[in-house]
Order: sequence, then C-alpha cells, then structure tokens
Amino acid sequence: MNLTRRDFTKCSALAAGLFALSTSVQAQDVTAAEARTIAKEAYVYGFPLVDNYRIQHAYFIDTKNPEYKGPWNTIVNTPRVYTPADKAVQTPNSDTPYSFVGADLRAEPIVLTVPKIEKDRYFSIQLIDWYTHNFDYVGSRATGNDGGSYLIAGPSWKGETPAGVEKVFRSETEFVFAGYRTQLFNPDDLDNVKKVQAGYKAEPLSKFLGQPAPAAASSIDFPVPLSPDEQRKSLEFFNILNFVLQFAPTHPSETELMARFAKIGLGAGKTIDVAALSPEMKAAMEQGMADAWVDFEDLKNEVEAGKVAVGDLFGTREYLKNNYLYRMAGAVMGIYGNSKQEAMYPPYGVDSEGNKLDGAHRYTVRFAPGQLPPANAFWSLTMYGLPESLLVDNPIKRYLVNSPMLPQFAKDPDGGLTLYIQNESPGKDKEANWLPAPRGPFTIYMRIYWPKEEALDGTWKQPPLTKTS
Repeated sequence: MNLTRRDFTKCSALAAGLFALSTSVQAQDVTAAEARTIAKEAYVYGFPLVDNYRIQHAYFIDTKNPEYKGPWNTIVNTPRVYTPADKAVQTPNSDTPYSFVGADLRAEPIVLTVPKIEKDRYFSIQLIDWYTHNFDYVGSRATGNDGGSYLIAGPSWKGETPAGVEKVFRSETEFVFAGYRTQLFNPDDLDNVKKVQAGYKAEPLSKFLGQPAPAAASSIDFPVPLSPDEQRKSLEFFNILNFVLQFAPTHPSETELMARFAKIGLGAGKTIDVAALSPEMKAAMEQGMADAWVDFEDLKNEVEAGKVAVGDLFGTREYLKNNYLYRMAGAVMGIYGNSKQEAMYPPYGVDSEGNKLDGAHRYTVRFAPGQLPPANAFWSLTMYGLPESLLVDNPIKRYLVNSPMLPQFAKDPDGGLTLYIQNESPGKDKEANWLPAPRGPFTIYMRIYWPKEEALDGTWKQPPLTKTS
C-alpha cells in the first residue's frame, strides 16, 4: 500500500509494535555516528528523486496545482515560453516553448511520434527517468528532423521493436518524463511553433498497433510531496524517497548501497516512523541531511569557479558513473538540465574578480569578433534571481538574450558584441543589448544548444563578466 503523509500518522498507532521492534534493531545495529553518515549518503542519493517527484506531482497528479499540465501518457503543449510566473522548476529555459509527457510505463510502453520539421528549426525530446538520468534523446541532433515514431519502454517490458517504430528506448524506471523543446525564432514565429507542437503525438503501444489494451496498472495513492523548504530539513524526506523507490528498481551497481541504506529504514515501499525515532537517532539523521548541503555548497563553489563544468552534472547513469553528489547538484541548480552533447550551460555565478553577482552593480560581457558561442542550433544568456533561481520580472519583459536576437543588437566598432547586465536601463542607445538584472543577487546561465566541437572540447572559452564603474 502506498501511503500519504496523513496516512503515515494514522499508521503509526496501528504499527507501533512493528516500528518499536524496527527502531530497537536499528539502535543495536547502527550508532548515531553511522546513522548520520548513512543519512547524508542517502540524502545526496535521493534528493533528485524526491525533487523530481515534487515536480511530477505538480505536473501530472495534483489537478488543483497551478503548475498542473495534464494526465499521465498525454502530451501537453505549452505554446509560449516560460516567464517569472512559472515557479515549479529551477532555472527554467525561456528560449523554447515546451511540450511534456509524463509517462506511466507500468502497463505497457508508450509511443512518441514527431512530424517532419524544417531543417533549420531545432527540437529535442529529452527522456528523463525518475533518477533524473537523461537516458536518451529524440531530436535534431539525435535522430534528425525527418519525423518518426519512437517507443519508450519501462524496465519490465521485454518485447522487440514493433513495425512502424524507428527505435526503442528503455528506461530503468516505471515512470519517465519526456521534455520537448521546440525552437522559437522570434515572437512572430509562435504560430509556426504551435503547428509543430500540434504534430506531436503520444499514445500507448496497443493503440499505436491497433490492438486491445493490456490490463491497466494498479492505482497509486500518491503521497503529498514536500515543499522545497521541507525537503531540506524534514525527515519525511526519506519516506517520500521510499515511496519513489518502488518505481525505480535497484540497479545492479547499487545493491550494496541499498543494503546500507536499509540500516536506517530506507527501501522501496518502507516507512520510517519519524516520531518513534530516539532523539539521538533523529538528531543524527538531521545532521546527515545538513552535511549533504555542506558538500553541495562546496561543489557549487567549484562549478561557479569553473573547476567543474555544469555539463558534468547531467547525463546517463554511465556518464555520471554513479556520482550522486553531481546528480544532486544538477537537480538543485537546474533539474532536467540537458546532457552536454545536447546543450551546454556555462554559468556566470561570479564576476571577473571572483565576486558574487548583485544587481547593486553594473556588468558587461563582451564577445570578441568571431567568438560568439559556437552552436549548431542557437545560444542564449538567461537571468535568474537568487536564491530561488527563477526568471526575473523587469519593465521590458526580457528574461534572456539569444542568437536569434543578433540582428537587433548594436555591434561594437570592431564587430564584436557587448551586452549590458544591470538593474536599470543602460540608456536608449544601449537598451537593445541590455539583459535586466534584479536589485539583489543573481546568476546567469549561458545555453549553447547542440554545441559545436570547440565548445565541447574546451577550445572556445566563455568571456568573463566584468563589473563596470
């Protein structure tokens, strides 16, 4: 049985004997120091799963949530770009209108069909499992713009490639998030994007083949997710993780890891009675969660200093090599970020002197002639206010600058390009090149879609962000 948070409380009385026994066993087998270490490790491991669940619950389960998109296994098109009103996902892209499919693969696979799309319009479908691995792609880079049908299968499906399907993609988890990005060239291009989106289809395999549907999967009592603040401190975090693990079969490389997590009550479908934990055990596990955030901050500083590339934080399980701190950092800093072959995200977290960015100051970034970001598709710079990492409202409703805007930018005398990053207008003569900043702290992410080799191999270097007087 899957329990809601309210159910956890109701069950504690009924299962008091069981939990008391479980707690006594834990007390004998695990010291407070060991529990703290395991809790830290499990929190780092589990944060992407729990935060992904929070978003998926908002998108596909909670019909009253303002972020709700639609039911499972149904494509939902958003014929607009993201604005500051969109708050479910950190560091959202505002370059490309999104489409979404939340796929429940328990009963049968789902088939995604895409139309033929003009060659110069970039699109991608990012296939994300509940671990937040980008396990594969459909799109301009990965499969081309000629259209086709692609099957997404869960871990229990053993079939062969059906007739009419270009390729089968297999997920480790029973639920998959498919995130579509369709390039918008300019505001007048939106009707063309809507036509492309209208050609996207998502349907169960049985419907695609014109066959009877298999038996429906059992209903799920989805627990209420924790808020972002609760996820940082509440021990109920581990109960949400236990729920999510039911749909994420243990990978062979993690068998020993899961055995270690079990020492503090973690495992698919288990429940930890937080109220029954001894004060020492409760404090130890809370300290473990806090320790995880210390490690995250250390890694975040390395990313902002350029010692760790943002692209290192996203990808397949094989690419990440089970580096769970990297996976956590990716989820915190920009969950659902692309693998670097699809898009790179060079950040601007500090200025050229290593100081944090703040709207109290003015900054410029200059691309020398011939040194614009090397993209097969396009590039952009997007502004995010901190600590929320959300788009920033401003008087001219400009949340990013990008390569499709190049014709409107004023060029430097030598043909280079200088962009102005500040809270107030730099003046009418420079406003075309202005990226508005909030009054307080902020960060900027560059996006290079379908990066060229000189971006991937580090030959091209992003220019510094310079504070001006």
